[in-house]
Amino acid sequence: MLNAYNRATNAYGKGATHAVDQREQEANALLKAARQLEDVRREWTPSLQSRLDEAVLYNRKLWTIFAAEAANDDHGLPINVKNNIGSISVFVFKRSMELQAAATAEKIDALIEINKNIAAGLMTKPKAEPLSEATATSAEAQAAQRSAEA
Repeated sequence: MLNAYNRATNAYGKGATHAVDQREQEANALLKAARQLEDVRREWTPSLQSRLDEAVLYNRKLWTIFAAEAANDDHGLPINVKNNIGSISVFVFKRSMELQAAATAEKIDALIEINKNIAAGLMTKPKAEPLSEATATSAEAQAAQRSAEA
């Protein structure tokens, strides 16, 4: 038990020394939700319904945030990504209702896998896109103007 405490303390200390970006925060939240669902899934019996309800509620709140952000017109995500987030959110909401009505281990598994897969994608750093010809030309023109002014 002491070892777990030390690991948690060290992790907190390390977290305080570096900034966490939004993608990493979202991935960590999804992994937390997946762990909560896995804990219930590992020991699943109908007598654990209240624990499952708590884990499903946390997961549903998380996906509500994702869905709201995807629906926000001011959010800079591409429309196809927003649509995908919306579709996954709808599935998560429907599966959450199914789990509250008639939980099975297989239904829990689907939510765990979704969270883990999305978290893995978020932890992968996006590749830097090459400059378009117009952007490169504009950047060159700005650099030329700055050197001419100097």
